[in-house]
Amino acid sequence: MSITLYSLCGTDAARPFSPHCWKIVMALAHKGLDFEERPLPFTAIPQIENGASATVPLIRDGDRLVSDSFQIALYLEEAYPEQPSLFNGDGGKAMARFVEGYSQTVLHTAATKIGVKMIHDMLDPVDREYFRRTREGRLGGTLEDISSNRDAEIAAFPAKLEPIRHMLKFQPFLGGEGPLFADYIVVGLFQWLRITTGSTHLSVADPVTLWLDRCLDLFGGRARAVA
Repeated sequence: MSITLYSLCGTDAARPFSPHCWKIVMALAHKGLDFEERPLPFTAIPQIENGASATVPLIRDGDRLVSDSFQIALYLEEAYPEQPSLFNGDGGKAMARFVEGYSQTVLHTAATKIGVKMIHDMLDPVDREYFRRTREGRLGGTLEDISSNRDAEIAAFPAKLEPIRHMLKFQPFLGGEGPLFADYIVVGLFQWLRITTGSTHLSVADPVTLWLDRCLDLFGGRARAVA
């Protein structure tokens, strides 16, 4: 039975953009599991699976519903131990937790300021109203004010990736010789930027760009095909 992944899109369902959902797209592909992705707009999410979750990603696997990207990854690791590992043990889980924290507190903060108005403009009118109301309340300013320093945020963004560059001096992926869930956490961030802003805001020769190219080529270029 195929797994169902509920994800997030704007007016174009062929371009789902949630960084957290992209983590799970990559995780499911890594595990070699069949799945159907169902992208939905913001305001439709509370109705899925009888209100099972206010946010995506959410997966249905048979009679199991699992939400939250990290919890989904842990579930897939436990439910499908015969498939390639997303963590390679407890050390990989701990590393992924650290990468998740770094990504959400440093990289996501920057990406939000770079792309928040562009995300708004990708949405249907009802979702634009929801997005503006919730994000302005959360961020403490209008979308226009938050975006007013966008050029400076783009200029400062590459320096925030220095920890990843340091790690890539020693190995081709964050997970070592091959990718693990820690890699997919950061891939999700870059898919968010690629789809919503049209750019990674890095130079083509940046070691992080070269790592991302390797990740985008995984699984038949599934992630690269959406931009």
